[in-house]
Amino acid sequence: MTEVLVTVDDLKVWFPVREGGLRKTGNLRAVDGVSFEVRRGETLGLVGESGCGKSTTGLAMIGLEKATAGRVVFDGTDVTAAGKRELRALRRRMAMIFQDPYASLNPRRSIGDSIAEPLEIHGLHKGKDARTRRVGELLELVGLSPEYRNRYPHEFSGGQRQRVGIARALATEPDFIVCDEPIASLDVSIQAQILNLLHRLQAELGLTYLFIAHDLSAVQHVADRIAVMYLGRVVEVAEARALGEDPKHPYTRALLSAVPLPDPAAERRRKRILLEGDLPSPLHPPTGCNFRTRCPDRFQPCPDVDPTLQDAEGHLVACHLYGVVGEPVDAAADRG
Repeated sequence: MTEVLVTVDDLKVWFPVREGGLRKTGNLRAVDGVSFEVRRGETLGLVGESGCGKSTTGLAMIGLEKATAGRVVFDGTDVTAAGKRELRALRRRMAMIFQDPYASLNPRRSIGDSIAEPLEIHGLHKGKDARTRRVGELLELVGLSPEYRNRYPHEFSGGQRQRVGIARALATEPDFIVCDEPIASLDVSIQAQILNLLHRLQAELGLTYLFIAHDLSAVQHVADRIAVMYLGRVVEVAEARALGEDPKHPYTRALLSAVPLPDPAAERRRKRILLEGDLPSPLHPPTGCNFRTRCPDRFQPCPDVDPTLQDAEGHLVACHLYGVVGEPVDAAADRG
C-alpha cells in the first residue's frame, strides 16, 4: 500500500474578511500551508480541535472549496488547476460523506431521488429502470431495503440517514471518499455500526478514505495513518499505532491524554496535559510556531522560527524539539 493517490502540497485556503462587507481588513487563514499524502487503499485520519481547518481541507481536496495557494494532485491531475470540464470528470471519482445526515439530505426529495442525483449529473445508468435498479443495489450495499427508495428522510433514524448518505457517495463508484466526521452526530450505539460499514465497503470496493474527526479515539480504530492539525496546519503525521504509543508533538500528546483508557487503574494513574489559554484566532495566528502560545515545552526558537515537517523516528513532526535528523534538543537549556 505504497502508491500515492492524493498529494496535498502547501495547501492554503484563506477567506477575506471585510468591514461592512466592502473594505478588506484581513484574511481568515482556515488552512495555512498543509502538506500530506493519501495512499491508495488506506484510511488517513485527519484530527484536531473544532475550527482547525479539517473540513475545509477535505472540501478543497475534492474541489468543493477553492484553494488560495498550493496544490492538490489526485491520481496525477492537479485538482486546484483543473477547468470546469476536467473537474467535473474528476468529481465522478471523488465523493464526500457529510457530518450531519439531517442536513445533507433534501427533505423534499425521496431518498431514491437523492441517491440517483449523482447518476443523473454524470450520465450514468441511463434510463429510469436502470437508475432504479442501481439505487436498489446501493441501498442493499449499505444495509437498507430497496423498498425504502420512495421514502423521505424524516422517516428514517439518524443512522439510517447516514447510510443513505453513504449510498449516495458510492453512486458514481468513486476511488476516494472524504468522510467529514460521519459519526459525530450519531448515538454511540450507532457509531460502531457505521464504522464497521465503512470498513467493509473499503475492503469490498477498494476505497481510499480521508477520515476527518475531532475524536482521536475513534480515528485510532479506523485509520492506517493519522495527521494531526492545529490552527490550519499539520503538526504531526504517523502510523496510527505509532502515534498512539509514542506521540512526538506536544499538541498530539495533549490530545491523547484526553482519550479515556479502558483500564480504570491506568486511567487514574495517567496525568492529563492541560493546555494554557484559548485557541488563537486564524485571523491573527501567532508568529513562529503557531502552537507556542499554549505549548508546555516552548523555548527560544518558537516565537521567531516557523517549524516545518521533518522526520523524527518515523513520524513527520513540525516542532523545534526535534532536529533535522529527529533528535530531541535540550529545550530546558535554551529556555535559560
